[in-house]
Amino acid sequence: MAQSKLYKDARTALDGLVADGQTLAVGGFGLCGIPEALIEALRDSGAKSLTVISNNAGVDGFGLGLLLGTRQIRKMISSYVGENKEFERQYLSGELELEFNPQGTLAERLRAGGAGIPAFFTRTGYGTIVADGKETREFDGHHYVMETALKADVSLVKAWKADKAGNLVFRKTARNFNPACAMAGKTCVAEVEQLVEVGDIDPDHVHLPGIYVDRIVVNATPEKRIEQRTVRQGAV
Repeated sequence: MAQSKLYKDARTALDGLVADGQTLAVGGFGLCGIPEALIEALRDSGAKSLTVISNNAGVDGFGLGLLLGTRQIRKMISSYVGENKEFERQYLSGELELEFNPQGTLAERLRAGGAGIPAFFTRTGYGTIVADGKETREFDGHHYVMETALKADVSLVKAWKADKAGNLVFRKTARNFNPACAMAGKTCVAEVEQLVEVGDIDPDHVHLPGIYVDRIVVNATPEKRIEQRTVRQGAV
């Protein structure tokens, strides 16, 4: 009989899996679709000198911002990092390494890692500092930059629903970077809000096949912070 993928909590799911110096791919976009419980468990594990691939780095005191606060992240491979003051402070003071990527390039680098494609050419970033030190080539009169694939030791992702085989369904924009992160990791841990029996999810509704998911944790009541627009009083 196949071993169950279900773990009783986030801490147990990460036991024996995370270690100092690893590279992790973490799903989410802003505060949408982030594996809240798994990030807290990663903080509590004490693993340090981590390289984290994620679109952004949470906010101060929440999401990946928790790991910045405890100095567990050595390097971020990201696209948008503008909402985290501690990130800014660490980067400007030389405490944190940053590999900056155009957002579409970051997504494609993760997808390539999961698909076994070692590198690809893109027009994005040619002629800018993004292309510094990278191979460039001309195709059909256009200039391209070569970008390498991204792979991770461990992927932490968030989904709405899973069956016991690990087939995942995401909710609307919370899908974002999660499938690509899951595919790019050697081992993937999925945090979900609902767990159902195998066969309860219509195959046509599966967003990520269970072959990519190794461990499942149920977090039925995540905090689900939202970002809100703040304007001056009386402003239109």
